[in-house]
Amino acid sequence: QVQLVESGGGLVQAGGSLRLSCAASGRTFSMYAMGWFRQASGKEREFVAAINWSGGSTFYTDSVKGRFTVSRENAKNTVYLQMNSLKPEDTAVYFCATAATTGWRYRSQPHEYDSWGQGTQVTVSS
Repeated sequence: QVQLVESGGGLVQAGGSLRLSCAASGRTFSMYAMGWFRQASGKEREFVAAINWSGGSTFYTDSVKGRFTVSRENAKNTVYLQMNSLKPEDTAVYFCATAATTGWRYRSQPHEYDSWGQGTQVTVSS
């Protein structure tokens, strides 16, 4: 298991930017892909982005492509989510998560990740 702590959320106007961070401790961080998910009030948790162990491969849900960028610094055990051109519909609690197994493949379902942070609130006002 790995412990994850998100930070960087807040209130921002539409069109603004935020950078979320996720600090990891415990299991060897650099061996695992990482994911970002979000959950809006009253809705199911949805996939946002994922990054492989080295940072060389990423994928995104369609609604954030071109606006969000996921990256990682293995030396700092940290993964980031840079969010630009934010929209009110991006309002949610954002979670980072660690893939349940090593290796790189498309993982967009919550059950494919086994360690989760507590989440950080992102609110985008119109």
